[in-house]
Amino acid sequence: MRLILSRKGFDSSAGGCPSPVLPDGSLCVLPIPDPLSKIRYDDVSFCSRRLGKIARDLSGGRVRAGSGAHLDPDLVTGALPRQPGWRPLLGQTGSAQGHLKNQGVGEGDLFLFFGVFRRAEIVRRRWRFVPGTRPFHAVWGWLRVGQMQAVDDLPADALSWARYHPHFCRGPDPGNTLYIASDRWRLSGDRPLVPGSGVFHRLEERLMLTDPEARLPTRWRLPAGFFPTAGKPALSYHLNADRWRLQPPWCYLTSAARGQEFVLDLDAYPGLLPWLAGLIGSGSADKDNKEMANG
Repeated sequence: MRLILSRKGFDSSAGGCPSPVLPDGSLCVLPIPDPLSKIRYDDVSFCSRRLGKIARDLSGGRVRAGSGAHLDPDLVTGALPRQPGWRPLLGQTGSAQGHLKNQGVGEGDLFLFFGVFRRAEIVRRRWRFVPGTRPFHAVWGWLRVGQMQAVDDLPADALSWARYHPHFCRGPDPGNTLYIASDRWRLSGDRPLVPGSGVFHRLEERLMLTDPEARLPTRWRLPAGFFPTAGKPALSYHLNADRWRLQPPWCYLTSAARGQEFVLDLDAYPGLLPWLAGLIGSGSADKDNKEMANG
């Protein structure tokens, strides 16, 4: 099985700012702007809120409530009205999809989504980032691949429940690929069944990738099991040994500033399975996914 650390959501180049951590600790992931998307920020629900005002306030008006939103990955049933048969899914194309293909990513592999966040507050009815706080990287969701589908190969009547998705709003593109979440699964043979996708609603220390002592979000502190000892293939885009430093129980990584998809062969890193099991076990899935996980 492959683990893909997949960067998604607002950042300095796409959206112009981090996604917010709301005052109750909620990880409110803002999808990047997409003028081709049929989805608007004000169409997307986050708990009892619409994303339009949050995106507008925090971006300084660069993103509007009526701007197109690239809601991808789309993991939460209640984010939009759904057609029967809807499943969580991710789309990818371009160089990022080329990298996934070259790394052999496919059915049974696990995406772990992370993004850049910063604590936010509402003052005089406007959202702002809390003065003096810094942006950081944190994990916010997961999707285990149950099915892959090239969008250009789909018959016109296939996957009708997915046609809202931004990856159906593109022109012909042979690399345009959907990754659809699996049903229940086991991380290893003796572990409980878990949902094929889900999110981590509130920030916890275990979700933090950025080293708490670091000033830059790209300075990561990871479990020591990530460290690429001799003979192990390192996390893709991070093959240079100078990026890594081992100091058990942690290892420290200067993560790549560019690139969306970082791939690790878990067959070479079985020591990470307990960490992943604890992480996913602390997350939340939609009611329908929980029922699938329970059988």
